[in-house]
Amino acid sequence: MAEYLPLEIPEDGKLVHNITRFARALRAAGVPVGAGRLIGAIHAVQATGFSDQRDFYWCLHACFVSKPEQRATFHQVFRLFWRDPRYLEHMMAMMLPAVRGVQEERAAKSAEKRAAEALLDGVTRDVPDVGEEGESEIEIDASLTMSAEERLRSLDFEQMSVAEMAEAKRMLARLTLPVRPLQSRRTQADARGRVLDWRRTMRDAMRQGGEVQALAVKKRRVRWPNLVVICDISGSMSQYSRAVLHFLHAVANQKGAGWSKVYGFTFGTRLTNITRHLATRDVDAALAAAGSEAQDWEGGTRIGACLHRFNRDWSRRVLGQGAVVLLITDGLDRDDADALGREMERLHLSARRLIWLNPLLRWDGFAPKARGIAAMLPHVDSFRAGHNIASLEALALAISNPDDTGEKARLMAALQG
Repeated sequence: MAEYLPLEIPEDGKLVHNITRFARALRAAGVPVGAGRLIGAIHAVQATGFSDQRDFYWCLHACFVSKPEQRATFHQVFRLFWRDPRYLEHMMAMMLPAVRGVQEERAAKSAEKRAAEALLDGVTRDVPDVGEEGESEIEIDASLTMSAEERLRSLDFEQMSVAEMAEAKRMLARLTLPVRPLQSRRTQADARGRVLDWRRTMRDAMRQGGEVQALAVKKRRVRWPNLVVICDISGSMSQYSRAVLHFLHAVANQKGAGWSKVYGFTFGTRLTNITRHLATRDVDAALAAAGSEAQDWEGGTRIGACLHRFNRDWSRRVLGQGAVVLLITDGLDRDDADALGREMERLHLSARRLIWLNPLLRWDGFAPKARGIAAMLPHVDSFRAGHNIASLEALALAISNPDDTGEKARLMAALQG
């Protein structure tokens, strides 16, 4: 919800010109605004008037916002463009590097960086030189400061600007997710094996007239497990699911990673199999095809119903031979919590390991208070955060270490207490 501040309307104000500039800022921030919507917004403001702050906000909101994920961006651009009389200074301070301790630290709100970059497009952001006569010049040693790539690893996907998200996707394309092979019950002949192969020994002896000349040995075969990713693409998970799918595409197309096969499923209000799209080499084309097939992208969520369909239609096909399942969702579901718990239990019993990545875990005060989260938590092997690049890199530890539980033990104690 916007924070309504008094609007000062100059007598000779250029309302049409300002709405046009506002539309350009929205488009630069990632909201698709065309000439048709701009003309409609101008006519709508003429019809509703410009006297009430609330009416003006929702009038432009109705004309420019068409998807739930665009609301945060619209709010931040609107607040900076129309409401704050010192929005330029505020954005300049946010975009320029600041010395820790000199400027008040504040975590950027959702889409605030994208709004700032959109409004600062074309504005000179050079830092003026300091060192006039009579003033002491300050030298700062930045050798121990965090590099841009290191800072990007710990930055929340939701707080990234357009340029930062593009760089994050390039970093995700280089990530690996190695896995250890599994020992099969089947065996194969091996001269260095430690298990005696009595059947082959006796067959060789029969060829020598029944005399045993050498003992045949064998070893257990190794096989690679499947990786199954079930990703929530509802409105609250939009920014995180896009990053995770970029990571999934990189894992699926990486040779020698160890996985037998990588399966991908998305769900919001229904389950969609996007495995065949992951085989496309170009990541943009792959995700565009996956997005066109998943008609429930950025909509509501029905976790229990979607898991029920997965367990019924796909579990036996893709979870055989010790598959590892990655479930990416915030767990906020309004359906029956008991049914959701039963489906999670069935999924857990079908997989070798079930790892849940939840972006809400990034908050220090996170607690499993939601009914959906409380129903799902007991049936996972590991519960970890999934909100930045560092959390995805830590997946290798959770997969390779069978004893890793992440934050499950701590949250289960809080749930039972």
